[in-house]
Amino acid sequence: MTDAPPAEAASPLHLILIDGSGFIFRAYHAIPPMNRPDGTQVNAVYGFTNMLARLLKDHVGTHFAVIFDAGRMTFRNRLYNDYKAHRPPPPDDLIPQFALVREATEAFDVPAIELDDWEADDLIASYAAEVGRLGGRCTIVSSDKDLMQLIRPGVEMLDPMKQKPIGEAEVLEKFGVTPDRVIEVQALIGDSVDNVPGVPGIGPKTAAALMAEYGSLEAILAAAQDGMKPSKRRDALIEHAEAARLSRKLVELCDHVPLPKPVEALLAREWTQERLQPFLAQQGFRSIATRLGMETGRAPVPPKSMESVDRSAPFGAPAPHPEPDAARATGDKAGFGPYQTIDSLEILKAFLAEATREGLLAIGVETDGVDAVRAALVGLALAVRPGRAAYVPLRHDLLAGASLEAGQIDPGEAVAALVPVLADPGVLKIFHNAKFDLAVLERAGVPAGTSPLDDTMLISYAQDAGRHGHSVAELSELHLGHAAMGLEAATGTGRARVTFATVPLDRATAYAAEDADITLRLWHALRPGLRETKSLALYELMERPLVPVLLAMEQAGVSVDAAELRRLSVDFSERMAAQEVEIHKLAGRPFNLGSPKQLGEVLFDEMNLSGGKRNKTGAWGTDASVLQDLADQGHELPERLLQWRQLAKLKSTYTDALIEEIDPITKRVHTRFAMAATTTGRLSSTEPNLQNIPIRTEEGGRIRRAFVAEAGNLLISADYSQIELRLLAHVADLPVLRESFRNGEDIHARTASEVFGVPMAGMDSLTRRRAKAINFGIIYGISAFGLARQLQIEAGQAKRYIEAYFERYPGIRDYMEQTKEEARRNGFVLTPFGRRCWIPGIADKNGARRAYAERQAINAPLQGGGADIIKRAMVRLPAALRAAGLSARMLLQVHDELMFEAPAAEAAATAEIVRRVMQEAAELRVPLVVETGIGPSWAKAH
Repeated sequence: MTDAPPAEAASPLHLILIDGSGFIFRAYHAIPPMNRPDGTQVNAVYGFTNMLARLLKDHVGTHFAVIFDAGRMTFRNRLYNDYKAHRPPPPDDLIPQFALVREATEAFDVPAIELDDWEADDLIASYAAEVGRLGGRCTIVSSDKDLMQLIRPGVEMLDPMKQKPIGEAEVLEKFGVTPDRVIEVQALIGDSVDNVPGVPGIGPKTAAALMAEYGSLEAILAAAQDGMKPSKRRDALIEHAEAARLSRKLVELCDHVPLPKPVEALLAREWTQERLQPFLAQQGFRSIATRLGMETGRAPVPPKSMESVDRSAPFGAPAPHPEPDAARATGDKAGFGPYQTIDSLEILKAFLAEATREGLLAIGVETDGVDAVRAALVGLALAVRPGRAAYVPLRHDLLAGASLEAGQIDPGEAVAALVPVLADPGVLKIFHNAKFDLAVLERAGVPAGTSPLDDTMLISYAQDAGRHGHSVAELSELHLGHAAMGLEAATGTGRARVTFATVPLDRATAYAAEDADITLRLWHALRPGLRETKSLALYELMERPLVPVLLAMEQAGVSVDAAELRRLSVDFSERMAAQEVEIHKLAGRPFNLGSPKQLGEVLFDEMNLSGGKRNKTGAWGTDASVLQDLADQGHELPERLLQWRQLAKLKSTYTDALIEEIDPITKRVHTRFAMAATTTGRLSSTEPNLQNIPIRTEEGGRIRRAFVAEAGNLLISADYSQIELRLLAHVADLPVLRESFRNGEDIHARTASEVFGVPMAGMDSLTRRRAKAINFGIIYGISAFGLARQLQIEAGQAKRYIEAYFERYPGIRDYMEQTKEEARRNGFVLTPFGRRCWIPGIADKNGARRAYAERQAINAPLQGGGADIIKRAMVRLPAALRAAGLSARMLLQVHDELMFEAPAAEAAATAEIVRRVMQEAAELRVPLVVETGIGPSWAKAH
């Protein structure tokens, strides 16, 4: 594995929020009474201090804060007098500990935050929202169920007692719904601890079932009034409808609380012995002081865990020989270590000679960073047999500016010795994360084209996408029954973490050589499964050959016009300012456009617009859906406000941020393609994520205008047309749709004609839009509730649309039912090209989780099939372009689109070759159609 840079390096914003109030009570009840020298009870203080010390060492965060409740009375008590009325006062011996806990926080130099009239949970929600707006990540250290509503991409929870993450799966287990619906379930079941009334007789399972059927609290209450079968449950819903609505206001966390301290003021700081030791001594916490190295004057001990570099995400590679030796598959006869440190060129050559005799060499690189474009090689990990592994140190201490540590080999000489083995067709090179390792080796002087090679990550991924992760550590536990040492054991964690270049050679050898040893053993254990699972062709013809293709794309990068991005930023700023003036005119007075409270007052108190709803704080709701509803009614101010918000988001997320992603050396943006990150086989893009650049608005298209070809070149865009609908027509064997695709008809108009019984000629746009929503919604298993919301129609009408669709296309319903049954029977579904997409939860007893898994099962063969087709094309295109004598470079893959850069004189010929290869990548019952465009920018070419 590679080492990570120190936490102080320019890393993405990661705010760790500790629920101080929640933890105090848990610590008080979990830890027996204990007194400090003056007799004050400090069991809660001890538990809190111990937890905080561990978190500061073990969990890397750029920013930290502890959040407390300021008092028992908040705005919720004004909404409902009995809110938390049943809670007894804190025990007498706990009350003095509240202040001491705050002292502990200050002693560690961590911000302690509280705010009158607001609960700690509201502050946590607001900081999490602000971090999201800043493009960062937030970890909430708490197990409080009320905070689970905040979990989403970029916001996670950590149980401080169990030291286990709480994510969507855990929320589903507890509530039976995903985090975004926790509020609705809590509103129905209430909370006896906080005295939230809810609806009597409705428990978690019933609430989850109601949510699965109706989709929202208001829909449930509406159905109780009209449509729900008579029952005690229906009567309770009718009788306690207002209590449920009130409960929703009480349980929903406010995410726009005025922040007492801005996020930038929460920057993580190193605690100092001068400040912390007196506090620990006063409390009598000698054990904590000893662990922190204060009692003996030692430096703080290295932490035990870290947010390690995730090398499980991308990578691939080849070789049919030699076949794995089943007798050595798990390495039962060989222990894990001790391993050899190779400190001379002669010993290295002898070790490589062993690899030549064995016909196998597992390789891992250790570097000074995680960016394959810039990372420098620090050392090599090698293995030739289970238990026979070694580490070759090359640059320990040298990269840190110190003299080269003794017992190392000159990097140039080591690379020269390695090159013949890498080029030897008789030696299979085995990697885990081959794309990263090959990039680093090429930068170190190893010629491109290492062959043959295999990648244990992709071997695992080809068989078990979606079933589990594919990191070395996880696969070692799963298939070898061995817990890997882990990078943190070598480098330390948190503020004590060092780069791998400064790790002593004995620790570096123990970690790196074990990594190579595990990789080799995994190859023996996993590769035979490719035949057993019928995944061999998928791996050898698609995943492994894609490694050098993606590596070349990452190294090429794409040119970005920074000046254009800056002009866009200025333009967006000016337009936002102009829109602000117009909005103020429409409002009749100036107000803060970024303030939901002030906006709500303008819209609903002063302009008296209808349709407003107050949130739990009493303020008017002004989210995008509210503004869109008002805009759809013809109101100009909310429409202008939506435009202003869109510009603000584009500016902060793209035009400003992308400039920072331009490589200072190449002057291009180099994204990273993750090969083993999705269930369906789709590639994902990170650092930066170029797959999320908006294209459906004029402003979003202007951002793509900043992606340009270098002088003398043009960009070529090639995009599969409606590939998932074509796959649906193929796998469901739908004659009507197949005929429509063969004739090149407007598929959405044809669907509208078939389902709604209207002629295609002169069809109005609304009817076509509804058919389009159904076409694409069916692919994702859309419900009547979801379609109704999308089309802004009644759920009953949406249900009739879906029923009419299935009546006209019964083959689609048959496909959906057969696919769900396949998933239930096997645990996975297959794409048309044999890829296994595992579907966790398909047999879950919880209805909501099972329904979600069923929707995944329906979509996975289509989305996965599209991924397989474009991967097939990507593997074939470099050779096809070379055979045609063309010098075009493939730059980007964005879902169903590929982008190339070619000399202007070759652009037309390149587009033609690309179109042909992509359209011939697979044979379906319907034609594959690829649309190409050529231009000086991505926008012009797309």
